[in-house]
Amino acid sequence: MKAAILEDIKKFKIADVDAPKPDNNKVIIDIIKTGICGSDIHNWDAGEPKGLIMGHEFTGKVVNPGSRTDLKIGDRVTALPISPCGNCEACETGNPQYCSETWTHAIGLSLDNPGGLTSTIAIRPDMVLKLPDNVTDEEGAMVEPTAVGLHAVHLADIRVGDKVLIVGGGIIGLVSAMFAKLEGAEFVAVSETNEARGKKSVKLNVADDWFNAKDENFLNNIFTKIPNGFDVVIDCSGTTKAVESELMTVKPGGTIVLVGVSPKPIEFASVIAVMKELTIKGAIAYTKEEFKNCISLMANKKIDVMKFVDDIVPLEETQKAYERLTSGTDDAVKIMIDPKK
Repeated sequence: MKAAILEDIKKFKIADVDAPKPDNNKVIIDIIKTGICGSDIHNWDAGEPKGLIMGHEFTGKVVNPGSRTDLKIGDRVTALPISPCGNCEACETGNPQYCSETWTHAIGLSLDNPGGLTSTIAIRPDMVLKLPDNVTDEEGAMVEPTAVGLHAVHLADIRVGDKVLIVGGGIIGLVSAMFAKLEGAEFVAVSETNEARGKKSVKLNVADDWFNAKDENFLNNIFTKIPNGFDVVIDCSGTTKAVESELMTVKPGGTIVLVGVSPKPIEFASVIAVMKELTIKGAIAYTKEEFKNCISLMANKKIDVMKFVDDIVPLEETQKAYERLTSGTDDAVKIMIDPKK
């Protein structure tokens, strides 16, 4: 079967790989749709680890249920791509995102567990979740990033009437903006360096306004609109410049949630955080309950995630899709890969 394999810095190759073999344990699925995530782009930028088959946001159809007696051939499923141990305190309290093993063998994030940029993958059975009939294939591939946004907003503890700034208008940023609105935020803004994405956040009705982070009057523009600063800032960028601006734009006593991941150290003047008595939280992944909740929200039509999906392309266009998402000028937020297309 064909796979898009990370070959070098910002470079994929399409090559043949072996299909997974049944082992009476793992669930084997044929991939229907796979989403491209921001963390995938970090690996692509770095070109490491070479040989990685990415794709941890997916919908698939069961071809071998393994040890899951409640699944049958043909069932549509998605899965938490993580690999928690299941026995530690974090796992036992429903917080697998804290487990030290969570990312060791994660689907699409580790060399020993290929992800959805191929035709067929094998998944540990306890992470697989069946999709309701009224959740589409594309929605199923959106569950994982949606859960990341939900987790960030839960950590932000947004109150009715809050003013919220989302830094970064990629998929996690826009999903976070959507949930901030649902939590009762009075005003939600997005800051972006990509004008097309900034405008799109307002057009999609997840943000009330957007601010151009490249504008030399960026801070003045914000304080003209929000004189006292934001109650909550959710960082989906992961850069020093972004965090510096967040420290300035959050109000005293406010909260900053760091979702964006930086492969390099981030420096900032801690005196600002001290003088403002800020709460700064990291946010990683999601709980299993939040993942399930996102499926339920989609099934009950409480959220619309399809408005974020810009394109669905064949496996052979994986390289072009990554280039488009990182162009800095295209308004695309989510592109999916269909290995059968």
